[in-house]
Amino acid sequence: MTAPQDDDLVAQIESVEAKLATARKSIERRFIGQEKVVELTLAALLCGGHGLLIGLPGLGKTRLVDALSTVMGLHGNRIQFTPDLMPADILGSEVLETAADGSRAFRFLQGPIFCQLLMADEINRASPRTQSALLQAMQEKQVTVAGEDRDLGTPFHVLATQNPIEQEGTYPLPEAQLDRFLVQIDVDYPDRATEKAILLATTGVEEDEAHQVFTAEELIAAQKLLRRMPVGDSVVEQILDLVRACRPDDPAASARVRETVNWGPGPRAAQALMMTVRARAMLNGRLAPSTEDVVAMARPVLSHRMGLNFAARARGDSLASLIEETAAAVTGQEAAA
Repeated sequence: MTAPQDDDLVAQIESVEAKLATARKSIERRFIGQEKVVELTLAALLCGGHGLLIGLPGLGKTRLVDALSTVMGLHGNRIQFTPDLMPADILGSEVLETAADGSRAFRFLQGPIFCQLLMADEINRASPRTQSALLQAMQEKQVTVAGEDRDLGTPFHVLATQNPIEQEGTYPLPEAQLDRFLVQIDVDYPDRATEKAILLATTGVEEDEAHQVFTAEELIAAQKLLRRMPVGDSVVEQILDLVRACRPDDPAASARVRETVNWGPGPRAAQALMMTVRARAMLNGRLAPSTEDVVAMARPVLSHRMGLNFAARARGDSLASLIEETAAAVTGQEAAA
């Protein structure tokens, strides 16, 4: 017989799952199709993490973030990153003000980072100094200006974008900074039917609008609830097996991993998998994650936490296919198309 507290947990999870289903429908009114992209961005928010969106211009990344801020009830800001952007342009700065009586005092002017959902557009166009200022805030949820720590509050999420083809005048994020993103979300071209729906929905007199489903407080409650979702021992073991099998110096690594991978994922990758498999289960109306969730989240969680060696890159090897192959070998289940 189920304990009363277990019944309460099930009821809470089912309630959040119903709201998430409504939220997905509302987002998809503005961001048509691309269900997997929507799922991954919502998973990042549910886990309290940040997402790195990689895709060509014009695929709707800005529209997606705008819809998310509306649906999840979050105050959002957007920063267009450029090479001349300075840390103070993001974090804020102190200014010297003169009062009517002639006295002077410093006042802190908050930068756009003081919000709940920040879109960092083309983050790799900013200098390393500016990138590090943002990424420090992502990790520590606070900024330091003039020697004083200032909390960003909760929730605080960053969805950063990168253009994968225009690399001139860019500053690629170092591996340690990439690791601070919970998931990498690849935004691909829509299929023909989806593109037709986009044309019809966005070129008329009126467009569908997203509506608010969550509040910031409800999102925080959902994040806490997610951590209470049970994870079976078999899923935990598969997560550990997968992460360790992707490290070239681990005895569990396959011959292909040893030959092609330069550096593998650390413990933070296992933590990210533990959280995101729960989020995917919740988004799909289930009470606990399964092997299917481990396989589905392997590529978004691991692809920016691993690197191919020079020989593998010269041959044109695919990191994505390597991750999928390794996940299939560990779990005995192929990735869904």
